Amino acid sequence: MTDNAPDRILRLNAVLDRTGLSPATLYREIQGGPFLRQLRIAPRKFDWQQSVALKRWKKTAPSSSV
Repeated sequence: MTDNAPDRILRLNAVLDRTGLSPATLYREIQGGPFLRQLRIAPRKFDWQQSVALKRWKKTAPSSSV
């Protein structure tokens, strides 16, 4: 990602697709793990900032040997 590229806001399904996590595992990671909490976009809407959340998760995610 280039420095001048706009940061994307990811919805829950996009985060699940990119990480391969289940919803339960994602929320468990938010509670006590490496995954960053969501941003409040509106009173009832929470999403993730791509550059921060996914980069932080990738640093701590176990690498698969498959």
